[in-house]
Amino acid sequence: MGKLLFVDIGGTLVDYSNELPNSAIEAIRQARANGHRVYLSSGRSSAEVSSELWGIGVDGLIGANGGYVESAQESVFHRRLSGEETTKISQWLYDRGLEFYLESNNGLYASRNFRTAAEPVLAKLSDKSTVTVDEMYPQMFWNQSLQRDDVNKISYIFNSEEDLQAAREAFPDLEHTTWGGTHGALFGTIGVAVNKKIGVDQLLKYLNVDRADTIAFGDSDEDLSLFEAAAYGVAMGNASHSLKAAADLVTDAVDQDGLRKAFITLELIDA
Repeated sequence: MGKLLFVDIGGTLVDYSNELPNSAIEAIRQARANGHRVYLSSGRSSAEVSSELWGIGVDGLIGANGGYVESAQESVFHRRLSGEETTKISQWLYDRGLEFYLESNNGLYASRNFRTAAEPVLAKLSDKSTVTVDEMYPQMFWNQSLQRDDVNKISYIFNSEEDLQAAREAFPDLEHTTWGGTHGALFGTIGVAVNKKIGVDQLLKYLNVDRADTIAFGDSDEDLSLFEAAAYGVAMGNASHSLKAAADLVTDAVDQDGLRKAFITLELIDA
């Protein structure tokens, strides 16, 4: 019987500049040809999953850190912020002087000065000094109303640990995470109380699949809940120290064909 493979996107399937290795494409296609099913499992909302990624050929998506689950183009589970919560969070971030964007399945919506504030942050994230916000966020809508009721979560640029702590204190009933790249956390997030394990649990129930037949692949602390949800966890060579410590296997970095090498080691595909 085939396995269910949960593959994180940023830092696992693609590098921090959104470059997709050909070896990862071939590995996923070979794994599916061998009878395994592959689900992208990411903090990204579906609007952030590019046609290039869907074009690989995958079975579905666990998105928004577990807040949205899709299988064979059918929505299985969706939990999002209310319009009132989105408005309150947006105003709080503006009052604190923090730029942000709203993440929904219909698109990304930027705060007034996000483009200017994000340029140095994204250059650090991608390790490319010439990167532009528009290159990193082709799905971003600018100068649009932020009064929305379809928001999965909100990402914001924080200036200090005090910003993160203040957000937790202001919205104690919501989920707070951070994300970034090799330089560490660069963005904070605020969303509904979900994680990737909740998304996996919903999918396993829907598919009636045993957890013993699952393998997770990730790179960041956000993937700790993904490892908790799966029977086996694989950390990329560029993963955080805590994720490597929790992993059953540590493979090479994403830009060193780490995903393909892990698939071969686990005998999901032939060398």
